[in-house]
Amino acid sequence: MENIKCDLCGKKFKRKRSQVLLAKKHYCSIKCQNVDKRRGQIISCFVCGKRVYKKNKDLSMSNSRSFFCSVICSNQWLGSKKRDKNHPNWINGRSVYKNLLKRTDVAVVCKLCGEKDIRVLAVHHIDKNRENNTLANLAWLCLNCHFLVHHHTRESGKLTDVLKR
Repeated sequence: MENIKCDLCGKKFKRKRSQVLLAKKHYCSIKCQNVDKRRGQIISCFVCGKRVYKKNKDLSMSNSRSFFCSVICSNQWLGSKKRDKNHPNWINGRSVYKNLLKRTDVAVVCKLCGEKDIRVLAVHHIDKNRENNTLANLAWLCLNCHFLVHHHTRESGKLTDVLKR
């Protein structure tokens, strides 16, 4: 057994002579070996400032150039963006169109299929202009029908017929 030094942390440990001759680098643990393989960077979280490791691929693929330590920090940042004064639904500090429709006597039910579960209902802008938040331009649709109305003209026509009644 030979005493050798870890190439990463400098800790001394024992290794068989045959293993010393076979390896180019020597590590005291798997943790040191894995840390030495990293090629990314340690950066600060955009929200809380915590230092975290990010791979080079993650760094190059980011559109916002903002990096986060966790999903919680990421969601906190995304939520603050949606409350920005430049957002089209910003009126006196609120994104209002969904709350506006909830406060009226309009039935909370999908206009096309009749779904009543509030968890899957979304507010649809009839003229597809998200800046036009008048009550006459808003309608409840379930997520499935909302997708179909935006991507299939036949479904869009069905909604127009239902709204004319």
